[in-house]
Amino acid sequence: MVSVLFVCTGNICRSPTADGVMRARVAALGLEAAIAVDSAGTHGYHQGEPPDARSQKTALKHGVDLSMLTARKVEPEDFHRFDIIAAMDRGHLDALTRHCPPERAERLHLFMSFAPAYDGEDEVPDPYYGEHGFEEVFAMIEAGVAGLISHIRQTYKI
Repeated sequence: MVSVLFVCTGNICRSPTADGVMRARVAALGLEAAIAVDSAGTHGYHQGEPPDARSQKTALKHGVDLSMLTARKVEPEDFHRFDIIAAMDRGHLDALTRHCPPERAERLHLFMSFAPAYDGEDEVPDPYYGEHGFEEVFAMIEAGVAGLISHIRQTYKI
């Protein structure tokens, strides 16, 4: 089984959206037994809370239910549990790199590196502080998830 962890700041907008989209796409492909998915935040600001209502609304509009997810903070054991740890932006990647054991560093990725169609867009912007941006973020995440699934299928022969 290949395990994937999506990471953003508080684990209430970007990373749970990626988590939900990935779960939905994995299920649609019948790969639940081959790919495990989770999400976490670099900070514990919202630990135990559901995803932001705007993220949930946007995802549900696209057929993805995030209501079962709750925010949590990245834990040291995550660097050992997950094969791929996908950071939503460079700040998250830097924070993860500071805490990651050197022998696990190859597991860290910038999420948008899996979305070549978004040439030049290497970070998923944070939509939290504005009413706009959730649709754009969802589209970026869909592209990243599609690329990530393709990467996993090729790399792990799934």
